[in-house]
Amino acid sequence: MLKVPDHQVAGHQASDGVIGPLVDDSGHFYKPLQNDERGSNEVAFYKSFSSDACIPAHIRRYFPIFYGTKDIEASDGSGLHPHLILEDVVSIYQKPSIMDIKIGSRTWYTQASDDYIEKCLKKDRETSSLSLGFRISGLQMFGTKDSEFWKPGKKLTQSLNSDEAKLLLRKFVSSNMPADSDVCPDSALASNVYGGPAGVLEQLLELKAWFENQTIYHFYSCSILILYDKEAVLKERSSAQEKKGVRACSLIINFHIGVA
Repeated sequence: MLKVPDHQVAGHQASDGVIGPLVDDSGHFYKPLQNDERGSNEVAFYKSFSSDACIPAHIRRYFPIFYGTKDIEASDGSGLHPHLILEDVVSIYQKPSIMDIKIGSRTWYTQASDDYIEKCLKKDRETSSLSLGFRISGLQMFGTKDSEFWKPGKKLTQSLNSDEAKLLLRKFVSSNMPADSDVCPDSALASNVYGGPAGVLEQLLELKAWFENQTIYHFYSCSILILYDKEAVLKERSSAQEKKGVRACSLIINFHIGVA
């Protein structure tokens, strides 16, 4: 049975007549394809990338598995619509803390129309994309108690200055609940999530090295998803979780446009 994702923090969401992604109980994520060349470019990329034997395994793990495309009933009930079928990377987490970061100061692709470029440039100027080279498109955090949950609005996260971005990155890895602005984030999980041989920083450096060396693919409007389960980090990844393949923290590439 298809349903609206519980843990979507950015992008078009299935609500108020807007077509958005859907998920099922089998770990699949159904992303509606755009009707212009962006949709065809995305399909072409996934087909090429998933069948490219030259992609190293340590790089492939940063991309969701591609299962093809399918026409399914759109989330707004408007009829059949083509969707990408991807791995639902969040499905293995019980209480995922997620941050979606759109990277780069330019978010349009080379062949885009003037209207589309102007639209993207306007948003880049209105957010932190131009000033910081990235913008936090959305995030959610779970606390250590069942009642603790924080999901700030996009207006709060997308237009941060340098100091505000640093503070939010500290809040994201704090063990105390940071929704109250009077609470100073303790950053207690920073060494587990951001640091160490399996942390976000090391994963980013690994991706950076591949991006700098490969010459086949061009990525535009690209995002990275940082995911972790606070309880898993606090328990230092119990053996049961490792058997299920749940990493304490994961970095996933998500994008709107990829050109092979």
